[in-house]
Amino acid sequence: MEWNDMKEMIQQQGMRLLFGLLILIAGILLVHWIAGLLEKKLKIKRIEPTLLGFLRNLFKLLMYLIVILTAVSVMGIPLTSVLTIVASAGVAVSLAMQGALSNLVGGLTLLILKPIRVGEYVKVGDYEGTVQAINAFYTEMTTYDNRHISMPNSSLTNTAIVNYTREGSRRLDVSFSVGYQSDMSLVNHTLRELVSRCHGVLPDPLPEVRLIQLGESYMVFSVRVWVKTADYWNVNFYLLEEGKKALDAAGIQIPFPQMDVHIK
Repeated sequence: MEWNDMKEMIQQQGMRLLFGLLILIAGILLVHWIAGLLEKKLKIKRIEPTLLGFLRNLFKLLMYLIVILTAVSVMGIPLTSVLTIVASAGVAVSLAMQGALSNLVGGLTLLILKPIRVGEYVKVGDYEGTVQAINAFYTEMTTYDNRHISMPNSSLTNTAIVNYTREGSRRLDVSFSVGYQSDMSLVNHTLRELVSRCHGVLPDPLPEVRLIQLGESYMVFSVRVWVKTADYWNVNFYLLEEGKKALDAAGIQIPFPQMDVHIK
């Protein structure tokens, strides 16, 4: 092969490589732009946020694949050769993709069965927080102290999920310890008065005040009320703070642990 022919071939391959890279870059930017427009259109049509996040990620995945294959073709690399290489490395690719496919199937399962939705407060294993997005491969959550958690979808479909917001209301249990010398009727009356002053307590089911434990040096009374999920922590803090004040005002002591020693 003469130098001129080699030079021409290098120039042609260089131009193909350049065009392929330009298509790759432009395609990625175009996909990102189209995905943004699609998301805005779907939001206008009030598509459920859970479905919106999944469709956005799935669309990006498919379009990125098309852009990459197009760029490879423009570069002059035969797609049959690429497919042959992929097929020859099928075992390695299948092992590498096993986790990704499992997460993708998990995302579809979450989308269809809907055990969680965007905006709900859930607990999964040792983690709990508000669901921000359910993507094709990962689910994003934000904890109460603003930590960001990305969980593989497959892990969500293979473990128990505690959904705190799905039902709309929750039962709140707050316990108070009082001394054995305390008048049980007075304790019961004081705690019921406390509940009646709390605006976040739901009237149905009826609130309850029960003696639930006889400890070594104290009795434990439990205040059980139903509240809206959004009011759970506000009511919890109110009952604790105002309950201490109410018991003090009634002369009911919250005892310290004590032990009677008998010497023979």
